[in-house]
Amino acid sequence: MDCEEDCIRLRQEKWEHEYLSPYASFSDRSRGRRRPEEQDAMRVIYARDRDRIIHCKSFRRLKHKTQVFLAPEGDHYRTRLTHTLEVAQIARSIARALRMNEDLTEAIALGHDLGHTPFGHAGERALNSLYGKGFNHCQQSLRVVDRLEKAGAGLNLTWEVRNGIINHRTSGHPATREGQIVRISDKIAYINHDIDDAVRAGIFSEEEIPPQFTDVLGHTIKERLNTMITDVIRESGDGSEIRLSPEVSSAMQDLRAYMFEHLYSNSVAKVEEPKVAGVIEGLYTYYTKHPERLPDMYQKLHGEGDELGQVVCDYVAGMSDQYAIKKFEDIYVPKSWKG
Repeated sequence: MDCEEDCIRLRQEKWEHEYLSPYASFSDRSRGRRRPEEQDAMRVIYARDRDRIIHCKSFRRLKHKTQVFLAPEGDHYRTRLTHTLEVAQIARSIARALRMNEDLTEAIALGHDLGHTPFGHAGERALNSLYGKGFNHCQQSLRVVDRLEKAGAGLNLTWEVRNGIINHRTSGHPATREGQIVRISDKIAYINHDIDDAVRAGIFSEEEIPPQFTDVLGHTIKERLNTMITDVIRESGDGSEIRLSPEVSSAMQDLRAYMFEHLYSNSVAKVEEPKVAGVIEGLYTYYTKHPERLPDMYQKLHGEGDELGQVVCDYVAGMSDQYAIKKFEDIYVPKSWKG
């Protein structure tokens, strides 16, 4: 190993101890990987994890997966990929202000939704109802990085990144401050950016959002993002606890409830969702009855002892929206005869 290159990583690790908060996760104190590896000459351990996630196939497929609106006709609606990038941007801003580890924060943020199904949460609910052991995207995201990527070898990420990925939901309890930052940033991102998409779609207008929320959080997307991000930074202080103030937290939760009522479960944006369950059920049923039709990698996983229902979930959850529709049509929709 070249000494000059080696010193780049060592200098970065030294800098972390000199600059970062004592509550930050230091690269040279990671709990390590499931399979030990030699350290990289230039990059600290969490930067390697970030790069592995960015370059994996599951990350690229997020660009064709639903965030809220199913197959919207317009270029400016969010996808699962743009949501992921927005979470990473918010989380890094908070981490930088609190002197936390930005590489770890970014790696968790970029990996937190890798296991999401096609068709957003509608697809997740459908798979959860079909697979006897249940399905949720947090656990699936961890399975993606542990088992599915690199033809079954996984990405072999650090314990800290894996912990942040599986604990990013509201009910989760991330062990690191960086994981806690991503957990809050995920909600900040989707609440504000889903409002932006809803207004763009004409579901409701900015003026229709109740003033008890906007008077506290702000009257535009920009104002609300600034309020929430600034509030986290101010309330978290020295970083001993990552939190929102009671006033902002309460307004944010009430706004989230408003979104569930007016967008996530009761709007024209969801008119196509009943069809999602049929597509997912059709694919799941077909491949559990015909495992020999699964791609080779998934047959290999099943042959190595992974439960068939889980392997079928792996395949279906990994599909993009359009690929899932195409596979459903290939299986169930008759083709015109060509003489």
